Amino acid sequence: MFDFYVQQEYWFAAIQLILAMAGMGATLTLRDFKDVLIEPKAVSIGLGIQLLIVPLTILLLIKVLNLTGGVAVGFALIAAIPGGTVSNIFTHFAKGNVALSISITAITTLACLATTPLILDFLIAPYMSDNFIMPIAKIALEIGLYLLLPLLIGMIILKVFPRYADFFSKWCIRGSLFVIALVIIGSLGAGRLDLKAFGIINIAYVFILALVLVFLTRPFRKFLSLSKPDFTAIELEVSVRSINLGLLIKASLFPAAAGAADEFGNTVLFTLLLYGGFQLTAGATLIWWHRRKVDALHEADRRAQST
Repeated sequence: MFDFYVQQEYWFAAIQLILAMAGMGATLTLRDFKDVLIEPKAVSIGLGIQLLIVPLTILLLIKVLNLTGGVAVGFALIAAIPGGTVSNIFTHFAKGNVALSISITAITTLACLATTPLILDFLIAPYMSDNFIMPIAKIALEIGLYLLLPLLIGMIILKVFPRYADFFSKWCIRGSLFVIALVIIGSLGAGRLDLKAFGIINIAYVFILALVLVFLTRPFRKFLSLSKPDFTAIELEVSVRSINLGLLIKASLFPAAAGAADEFGNTVLFTLLLYGGFQLTAGATLIWWHRRKVDALHEADRRAQST
């Protein structure tokens, strides 16, 4: 059974991404992008951090921590992928600017058709063999087929069948989470997620990465005069990555083979899944923190009005 998963790993990764993006698309309309034109400052800042600051910061971490092999490549994948649909949900619960979060997610998702292969090529090259050639065209094609096309189909469903779009979106996202659970179970059953082999030190490195991305946006709020809702959206967009896309790219670049040991690919996979777990914990903490701050401000306003 687990050999079947290993043989079909690529399609498990593709299906979970297709479902996630179709579900996201069914929540988007062209009107969601109007804030980009009306108030481009926050969106521009968010895009700049996502596409420039995050990759450069992760490159610095790779150098400072002296990372090599699968962990370094896992870090590079996290740098190259955009924010995910979960960031929009977290922004809603944290009382941030949901429209801004959706705009940044959508734009970076579209941009990743070009940016993801380029960032990967820049960050991964030093850790690959001399004869390795980054399949830029292949990655771009997969992003188009499994990420952008389902996103467009979801948007069309919202436009044509608005009454059923919410149902469609919820079940697509639930289906994506279910397939990710199958990926984890299949990887564990095939012996690909070996905690001892991965090592405590590497777990610590991934935890450090999660902390760095959580605090990466802090200096930008006061320096660039961001409102609290805008800052909340950007902070969650930066720290919550599209691990769905990372799993697909990993399966494409480093496919598993049944019965064959693949320490390098397994380490890349473990890095992605571990960061996915850490980002959920970090996101939940940020939701609690931001809601606490917003509630405190509302309480202060209420007391000021009553006196």
